[in-house]
Amino acid sequence: MRKYFTTQVLPDPEKTADKLAHDLVGFIGEKLLQQENIFIALSGGNSPQILFKILKDIKHGEPDWSRVHFFWVDERCVPESSRKSNFGNAYRLFFSKIDIPGKNLHPINGDTNPEAEAVRYAHEMKTHLPVRDEIPVFDIILLGMGEDGHTASIFPGVEIFAEKSQACAVSTHPLSGQKRITITEKVINNAKEVIFLVTGSSKAKPLQLIIENHKEAFLLPAKMIAPQNGNLAWYIDNAAAALLTDPKH
Repeated sequence: MRKYFTTQVLPDPEKTADKLAHDLVGFIGEKLLQQENIFIALSGGNSPQILFKILKDIKHGEPDWSRVHFFWVDERCVPESSRKSNFGNAYRLFFSKIDIPGKNLHPINGDTNPEAEAVRYAHEMKTHLPVRDEIPVFDIILLGMGEDGHTASIFPGVEIFAEKSQACAVSTHPLSGQKRITITEKVINNAKEVIFLVTGSSKAKPLQLIIENHKEAFLLPAKMIAPQNGNLAWYIDNAAAALLTDPKH
């Protein structure tokens, strides 16, 4: 299988999301020739919402969605009906527009006790996914990055207490104090393909620190992402790449 995901720098958020969408569809289609199902974890934020709008309209080479299972990287502790719900937004923009069985969607329940839900969701992942060293193995994990260098709901300076095999944890946003449920870096770094979708000038500085291995970057959660047995790729637009010496390195 050819390498689908490599670091890409494109002109704007729409073209960046479009490139990733078509690469995802190609990868899924080819992967389904080799295995029965494929497992993907999605993140929230504005950039994935652009991606969802593009994915729903792709018809040429559209995958068999009945064999694709979607999980979530993180979720705010809000009801699915909330505009802040990652699952709610993904469903509204994407899943309600394609032919996919409800059983293939595995949302984090943000409208319940966070600690209990973290335990339940860890079990949900381990029930459906292959496991390596007691940790679930995703085919693809799609990540974003915040202006502060956070990814998933893992924030700078906010410690998440997770045991060696813990797949899911409760996090607290450092400014709002909002509770969130997130998969851990152990799960992310166990995936086969980890893809960052990062757009906008507000991400330029943390991206530069991370890509160019500045010492300050090692305080940023996004720098912790280094798949042990998989591939890491960045899909970024010109604004986010503005400070990079060698954008495609």
